[in-house]
Amino acid sequence: MSRSVLVTGGNRGIGLAVAGAFAQAGDRVALTLRSGEPPRTAARLGCLAVRCDVTDAEQVERAYKEVEAAHGPVEVLVANAGITRDRLVLRMAEKDFTDVLDTNLTGVFRVVKRAVEEMVDARWGRIVVISSAVGLLGAAGQANYAASKAGLVGFARSVARELGPRGITCNVVAPGFVETDMTAELHDRQRSAMLGKVPLGRGAQADEVAAAVRFLASEDAAYITGAVLPVDGGLGMGH
Repeated sequence: MSRSVLVTGGNRGIGLAVAGAFAQAGDRVALTLRSGEPPRTAARLGCLAVRCDVTDAEQVERAYKEVEAAHGPVEVLVANAGITRDRLVLRMAEKDFTDVLDTNLTGVFRVVKRAVEEMVDARWGRIVVISSAVGLLGAAGQANYAASKAGLVGFARSVARELGPRGITCNVVAPGFVETDMTAELHDRQRSAMLGKVPLGRGAQADEVAAAVRFLASEDAAYITGAVLPVDGGLGMGH
């Protein structure tokens, strides 16, 4: 059955792969982007592209109204929008810290809160939050990013406890090193250092992360909630 799916930060990388996976499965998919032009892939797959900065509550509300008018109430939410402002703590400006938390953590709160208003009435819903292996392991130069991604685990598990009785699941996917446009810009030495810590010896493809997200949103995962599913090649095992 076709469902109304919303993917935040769906204009590239993991988010675009997730949106594409749901669209190819026959769901009605909307994706948000903060700036730039909608990706051609989205149009080809029939995805609705919506402008939305998740740090702005009014934009979140407008985005939901646009999605609901086109596809109906959101039944599956994938909270993926995020930013980085990497810098060592000693050199990190307070704004670099708060901006990352406002987007990556508080932004997820905003989109989840709005989605569950309709999910509670329907007594059904699927929420998948995209965290990171960095949130479990930590990383030098990413204290802000790691804090935001670690916070998502506690947030998602609290939502899972609150809304489980209403038939709503909330789970976390924690990717490790993923082959995207951003990681493609790394120097060979940086890549080798990162991949040397991965037992499988390679980075993930965005489609592999998307497959994990689709599973958690499926009926096969109806009895899974509050889980953290790592898609990291074994990088974070034991954490």
